[in-house]
Amino acid sequence: MNRKMLIRLVIDLSMTVMMVVAMAYHITGNTIHELVGFVLLVLFIIHNILNRRWYKTIFKGKYYVRRILSIVVNLLFLVSMAVVMISSVPISYDLFPFISTDNDMMLLQIHVMTSYWGFIFMALHIGMSWGTIFNAVRKMTGITSASKIRTIVLRVTAVLIVVYGVQASFERDMLYKLTVYNPFGWNSDKSSMGFLIDHLSIMGIYISGTHYALKFVRKKEKAKS
Repeated sequence: MNRKMLIRLVIDLSMTVMMVVAMAYHITGNTIHELVGFVLLVLFIIHNILNRRWYKTIFKGKYYVRRILSIVVNLLFLVSMAVVMISSVPISYDLFPFISTDNDMMLLQIHVMTSYWGFIFMALHIGMSWGTIFNAVRKMTGITSASKIRTIVLRVTAVLIVVYGVQASFERDMLYKLTVYNPFGWNSDKSSMGFLIDHLSIMGIYISGTHYALKFVRKKEKAKS
């Protein structure tokens, strides 16, 4: 694996972890939440700088289904994260207290809801690149040969993650968090590990779904060509 790919993987993994930690506001508290959010902003900027060539190709070439989906998801992810970061400054208690607007309810609502949408778009974004990520990890670990047993184990694991993720989605009212703002907060967690596992599993739904949906689309495109 080349150095650039390794750096990108580390940044993407760090962004994923930081995103989940930032969402655990009721566990970490406000100060850590804002610090993690700032680190996430820095990583997000670096991620976009490393992938800046992608923006130059948006208006070039043919717009087949996979490419259209990729552009839409990436732009929605970019917009949602930009809104989250911008809205966080006026409602900051610790990092930017001199700009604070005493937690304006409208800004707080925008910040919370777009953070959950950003969480979903991040998972879709990862799912779009899952094949590339998986191949990079295979090279890094020295796995070069195909294995039916390994494939079966990985697919069964993916199914279990998705099943658990669906259950966690209902238990944590993800639909309401994406559509309804609750000024009194949502269910609190006593276990930070439980929060992490649940939200990574929820991400697994969208990562797996996107990955296999794109594989299906790719087969259909090859059949037509």
